[in-house]
Amino acid sequence: MINNNAKLFVFSAPSGTGKTTIIQDVLSNNPEFVFSISVTTRKQRKGEIDGVHYYFVDEAQFLKNIEEDKFIEWEKFYDYYYGTLKETINLNLKAGRTIVFEVDVKGALKIKKQYPSAVLIFIAPPSMEILKERLVKRNTETEEDLRKRIERSELEMSFKDNFDYVVTNLELEIAKEEVKKIIENETMEVKNGN
Repeated sequence: MINNNAKLFVFSAPSGTGKTTIIQDVLSNNPEFVFSISVTTRKQRKGEIDGVHYYFVDEAQFLKNIEEDKFIEWEKFYDYYYGTLKETINLNLKAGRTIVFEVDVKGALKIKKQYPSAVLIFIAPPSMEILKERLVKRNTETEEDLRKRIERSELEMSFKDNFDYVVTNLELEIAKEEVKKIIENETMEVKNGN
């Protein structure tokens, strides 16, 4: 089912660690990679495009997709649902395309269980204090959502040892470089047949 050249890079991190910026860097350096667009019931933020950043659906549609077993993984947090569609993954894998995922920690572990060759990369903050400062500066959530994200961050940090790689983002450019080396090493192994 999986073309030998296909690779899955699965990124997880607490909100505010720079994960999205790092993933954008990976995709711009590897234009042949495909980004797995998640489905969500959360409201579209300013600047987000449906079908580019997420597939935005209502809760009834999301629950219908769960019922029809359309997700490889899904999770409910911050009162919203998030999920990854099986069909998109399977089509890309058959075509031999490397897929980049941005999912929560539990979703990452579910993907790894179904695709053991998936490479899990956890982006960690230098400290919880710095993470809280970054989240406040972002100013994208209500106070209630911010509180939930901070609580969730502590849970996510407890999963980091289950990942293949942990990259601490103290300086963004250094973290990008570290991730770039991981991608190069992992794709080199595929090309060499290891």
